[in-house]
Amino acid sequence: MGNGDARVRGLAARAGGWSARHRWAAVGIWVLFVVLATVLGSAAGRVDVEDSEQLKGETSTAAGIIEEAGIEEPASETVLVQAKDDGLTSTDTDFRSAVSAVMTAVERTGEVTDVTSPYDSGTVSEDGRSALVQFDVRGDPRTAGERIEPVLEAVADVQKEHDSLRIEEIGGASMMKTFDDAFGDDFKKAEYSAVPVALGILLIAFGALVAALLPVALAITAIVATMGLMGLVSHLQPMSDTANSVMLLVGLAVGVDYCLFYLRREREERAAGRDARTALRIAAATSGRAIVVSGVTVCVAMAGMLFTGIAEFEAMGLASLMVVAVAMVGSVTVLPALLSLLGERVEKGRVPFLRRRTGGRNDSRFWSAVLKRVLARPVLSVVVAAGALLAVAAPALGMKTENLTLDQEFGDSLPIVQTYNRVNEAFPGGSEPAEVVVKADDINAPEVKAALADFREQAVGSGASRGPVEIKLHDQQNLAFVYVPLVGGSDQDAAGASLEKLRDEVRPATLGKVDGVEAPITGQVAGNKDFNDQLVGSVVPVFAFVVVFAFLLMLLSFRSLTVAVTSIVLNLLSVGAAYGILVAVFQHGWGASLVGAEGVGAIITWLPLFLFVILFGLSMDYHVFVVSRIREARTRGLGTRDAIRHGVVTTAGVVTSAAVIMVAVFAIFGTLSMQSMKQMGVGLAAAVLIDATVIRGVLLPAVMALLGERNWYFPKWLHRLPDLTHDEAPTAATPRTRDDEPEKVPV
Repeated sequence: MGNGDARVRGLAARAGGWSARHRWAAVGIWVLFVVLATVLGSAAGRVDVEDSEQLKGETSTAAGIIEEAGIEEPASETVLVQAKDDGLTSTDTDFRSAVSAVMTAVERTGEVTDVTSPYDSGTVSEDGRSALVQFDVRGDPRTAGERIEPVLEAVADVQKEHDSLRIEEIGGASMMKTFDDAFGDDFKKAEYSAVPVALGILLIAFGALVAALLPVALAITAIVATMGLMGLVSHLQPMSDTANSVMLLVGLAVGVDYCLFYLRREREERAAGRDARTALRIAAATSGRAIVVSGVTVCVAMAGMLFTGIAEFEAMGLASLMVVAVAMVGSVTVLPALLSLLGERVEKGRVPFLRRRTGGRNDSRFWSAVLKRVLARPVLSVVVAAGALLAVAAPALGMKTENLTLDQEFGDSLPIVQTYNRVNEAFPGGSEPAEVVVKADDINAPEVKAALADFREQAVGSGASRGPVEIKLHDQQNLAFVYVPLVGGSDQDAAGASLEKLRDEVRPATLGKVDGVEAPITGQVAGNKDFNDQLVGSVVPVFAFVVVFAFLLMLLSFRSLTVAVTSIVLNLLSVGAAYGILVAVFQHGWGASLVGAEGVGAIITWLPLFLFVILFGLSMDYHVFVVSRIREARTRGLGTRDAIRHGVVTTAGVVTSAAVIMVAVFAIFGTLSMQSMKQMGVGLAAAVLIDATVIRGVLLPAVMALLGERNWYFPKWLHRLPDLTHDEAPTAATPRTRDDEPEKVPV
């Protein structure tokens, strides 16, 4: 069979072949797609998730009632006036003077309304040393942080005149401004840093500027196109800024990886003496197919987020799924066209002192040495590697998840966090009260008013609140908002118990007895509880969906029951190790200072499920790529051990380069100021590092060596399943002599 002749089978091979033959058309179609997606997405505009769509349960019901009534709750602010020692109380002249000065100062700014004295609202602490001046910020609450500066300055001026008192402001608007000032650029810096970091690593990996730019260019165009598609899709499934950030992270990771796999294989074949056309066809038939299998598997994993029922997760899952699909399509279409156009010019812009990187075996001396020892003692390698990973994963058994409080998230570095703690200490739950949204046919009906009064009395009498319980009527909309400070304050377990008492005992005994009255309870604590309940309920279906469909895809793609099972087990082991590292560092504080973190005693609630989906999908990149190369060598006639050695050694360079890029990009997010972002960055980076080294370099080859021919076990009763193997590789890669014709391995 000649060097340039091969029977092309498989979607990736056909797509690559067409693109190489019609290279200008392929590039033009890709550019047109990116431009159209961007233009149409911009024209359609992005619809973001509304509060009422975020969750199911009472939080969503309350948000829906408020939106339907057309009420936009203003951003509320509080000024804490507190004596610095025990000698001054709220009844003293100086204290009263300070309260009056605060009220006058904030009113003069013209930015606030409904300024309430603590002496009228009863917001004076039991010891008399603290009082709260409350008011609302005028205008759109979503932009209140942009208008709060004059109010903060007015409060600061009053503080200068009263040395014996502590006068500090806190609220939604002031926190928004403080965090934007302190951390607003964190995400932008991380996102802007990711591309240069990836480009720098690729430059070292390839040693040539043009070759390094190709993966970055593909990833960026895939991300740009997906941003446009998100605008269109958002009219069916609302999106969010968080989904956009996750999409960028995933898009950069898989876009660079897919292009890296393809490009390194093409260069390897050319370095082995293939002509340009044959090298490109082999890359399309081998790495191209691995990209398709990996891409579909990652898409399936991301689709698992759609089963959570949480709008934010659904948006993240759909956005990630789209960017992976776009990057996958781009890798098997426009990339071969660009490589065909560039030819030898892909080596342009060579970097001095960096040798030419072919992607061949000579690049993998370290892994060759490791693999020699692993294959010599596979049992010992499995015991040591698996034992080490299980030991690392062990702390995950004691994982505690919760929504981090303000001081857990940001520490004591910001003055507003200290204010938050002081308010909660003096007025437990006062900074985050429960909000009861009462809807009635006639909110002023005697029985409704009586029920509201009973609710206020029993909320305090039951021990759920120490008061004061505030009621705001909206007569025109027949609504009432009841604000209940929860006993427990920033202690989430205690505050949650108080919330349950309100929902399960106080409400049924009061408002629940009036026909036609709805009274869902929302607020920060309620939102956290509803979110946790929703998340916990979705864990089993999400895990089951991802694992089952990943198993089926691996089964159909490799026609091996053993490969499918070991793929799932190894990936779960990798995820478990990542969980263990998270718990050890962030929950127990072991080595937290090494990553600039703090032991906050818990893992942010959404992270375990998020990490599982992301990591299970991304780890399939490496697994599919390595196992495909092993199967390719085995199908060509090599023995199992020789095939393992060939597959691992020849992919070690590209897997290492891809892993270094992912670890570097994820580690950037580990440098952010928010503890939740640190947890995400460290968890992702640690898992990818473990996956690309211990799993793919030690455990996978050791397990496959032990299994031997059983790696290719495929029961007869499964032969009716579709055959998605498409063994293009042996045919396409056939050497020039007929003596080396491939021998089909029976599976």
